[in-house]
Amino acid sequence: MTPDELATLAALRRARDYLDREYAGPLDVATVARSAHLSTAHFSRQFRAVYGETPYSYLMTRRIERAQTLLRRGDLRVTDVCMAVGCSSLGSFSSRFTEIVGETPSAYRARDHSASAAVPSCVAKVTMRPVRSVVKAAR
Repeated sequence: MTPDELATLAALRRARDYLDREYAGPLDVATVARSAHLSTAHFSRQFRAVYGETPYSYLMTRRIERAQTLLRRGDLRVTDVCMAVGCSSLGSFSSRFTEIVGETPSAYRARDHSASAAVPSCVAKVTMRPVRSVVKAAR
């Protein structure tokens, strides 16, 4: 790897860390690209090449992951969870949650999660992380 490629990877890691820390705030790709000191278009291309998904997709997956944690607790309404993870539209949040998790936030919240309570958080973080299933159209 060249020094420029290593510098780009380091910048992408910083940007991903920024997304992980600031997921609940109002973020856009341009803001995150600035945190990596890259242009928006170059940042988006490089992020997708390295992490396999767009920065926005990564951010939404992170928000849904946090929403799952809050919904498993059962003490917050779906609307409260939506706002807590940085989503401003309940409809968009519910649609994206259903797309990624496979069930509505209300159904997920209502489900019994007591079996996962005994799982250590380090294991739960890896095994319960939502995974986006990408279906490509046949050509």
